[in-house]
Amino acid sequence: MRLTVFGGCGAWPAAGQACGGYLLERDGFRLLVDPGYAVLPRLLATIDAAAVDAVVVSHGHPDHCADLSPLLRARALSDEPPAPLPVYAPAGAVDAVLALDSIRSVAGAVELATLTDGDGVRVGPFDVATASLPHFVPNLGMRITDGSATLTYSGDAGPDPALVELARDADLLLVEATYPDAVPHEDAGLLCSAVEAAEQGVAAGARRIMLTHLWPGLQPAAFLAAAARTGARDVTVAAPGPAQPIGS
Repeated sequence: MRLTVFGGCGAWPAAGQACGGYLLERDGFRLLVDPGYAVLPRLLATIDAAAVDAVVVSHGHPDHCADLSPLLRARALSDEPPAPLPVYAPAGAVDAVLALDSIRSVAGAVELATLTDGDGVRVGPFDVATASLPHFVPNLGMRITDGSATLTYSGDAGPDPALVELARDADLLLVEATYPDAVPHEDAGLLCSAVEAAEQGVAAGARRIMLTHLWPGLQPAAFLAAAARTGARDVTVAAPGPAQPIGS
């Protein structure tokens, strides 16, 4: 399994950056996880839109799914439109994004499949298991494995034992950490700090922790310093770069 990170901003993309978007590859199959704001241009610098084989969306906030709209346009309006794109998402999560477009060819460019808490689905070479995690809207954490490596992704969520179980012994925990040290009172329990994210990774026995959904304008070093105070090791922040292997 290989992971390409396209962005790691929360809420909106800072200048020159993108919100969350992650490409998983195995044996030529490409699974796009959470196509948030400004992800598509970065993806198109790597592969053609038609090369995406499936999309999984954790929840319906636009910083996690807005670029599904231009992705579908890039596919449907090409000279040789590919088959409809399978999109797995919680019920209603991408309805608003799909409603943005009235072009008839785009309407037929997607094949929706509903994900719910506790699902286990096969997407190409990947097994995807889900768990409901606390957020402002329905959000599914995911455990994605190809049989030899495992990535767990939180979507956006406050601390929860279900995430610890979902990330048990994972090779990589890709986890939301909107703030470095503390989540504001009004958002407590629905978002994580870097401290809370790292604590969950340690409790799960995850081999690596990657912090994502960082608040725009805050420095990554602050998140890494906060996570380090928990004793967590091998912690990084999500940043665009070349594909990296997950697992041995």
